Amino acid sequence: MNPQAPVYVRREDDAWLTVVYYHFHAWSGRRPFWAGLFTLLGGFPIAYFPYADLRLGNVTMAMATTGGAGALIIGVLLITLGLALWFQQTIRVFAGVAAILLALVSIPVSNLGGFFVGFILSMIGGALALAWVPGQPVEEPQRPAGVEMGKAEAVATAQGPQGFPGQRGTETPVHESETTAHADGGRNSAG
Repeated sequence: MNPQAPVYVRREDDAWLTVVYYHFHAWSGRRPFWAGLFTLLGGFPIAYFPYADLRLGNVTMAMATTGGAGALIIGVLLITLGLALWFQQTIRVFAGVAAILLALVSIPVSNLGGFFVGFILSMIGGALALAWVPGQPVEEPQRPAGVEMGKAEAVATAQGPQGFPGQRGTETPVHESETTAHADGGRNSAG
């Protein structure tokens, strides 16, 4: 969610579904919602497939493995991490790393990570959790008219967006008579 986006203000003629949608959109925009959803969904196939059975008429095919308890633990942990990403977004780095590690461990333990479905969903969820950063609104200081900047303020305004250094001038003065080969003490640069 863009921190500069306008805030939804409820009007009297709005339907309740519109109100619910905008409240959900505001809630999901302040947390790693998609990371939690992918991690949560990745835990279900990992926990389910070792205990699943397939019935074909009177024949029951069961997948009985020794990794059933391990798969259940991994699946429950991934579901818990997905919920934790929704409600405790401050642990996003820990939850992202843990989701990726649990997804990798699920390959040998839980039927190839829930036949790669749970593995891929958990890896995507963990990566999204690591990549998510909460938005900060940009506030520009208001300066009264006629007040000049000090040296520290001039350096701060020379920086680009988000505190990164801005474009620098040339290190040595370039005169009109000099060509590019002679500029900057005779050193050439490609670009």
